[in-house]
Amino acid sequence: MLMPRVSHVAAVATITAATALLLPGQADAAATLRVAKIWYDSPGSDTGTNTSLNGEWVQITNGTRAAVPLKGWTLTDGSRHTYTFPTFTLGAGKTVTIKTGKGTNTTTTLHQQRAAYVWNNDKDTATLRRANNTTHHTCSYNSTRHDYKTC
Repeated sequence: MLMPRVSHVAAVATITAATALLLPGQADAAATLRVAKIWYDSPGSDTGTNTSLNGEWVQITNGTRAAVPLKGWTLTDGSRHTYTFPTFTLGAGKTVTIKTGKGTNTTTTLHQQRAAYVWNNDKDTATLRRANNTTHHTCSYNSTRHDYKTC
């Protein structure tokens, strides 16, 4: 009777090993630097105040295990309004929110320092490009039913 137990343990070990081989691939798919969310329709009426402008924003999430320096990277909408990242490093597992309006930059929030809206309330595309201008990630939306898009 000892043999079936050994076979069972070996089978479980084989299944576990096979499953473990799948996990890194799955983890790699989630472990990226990406546009995570776009809040494209600021709350309330579009009054053009700085508070209203900062009500629209884009979040970039670093799902990797390493900090990523973003200096020179850009975030662009479909009309080519371009925000160029200043000297800024996004820590591993961290998220930064890029607001449209004016404000003081912190480790979790950056401001485009604009006096006009960027993100269309019906459809648009956020494109994150590396400093060498190659596209890193995009996220599009096409809806007036929601105020935001989770990418």
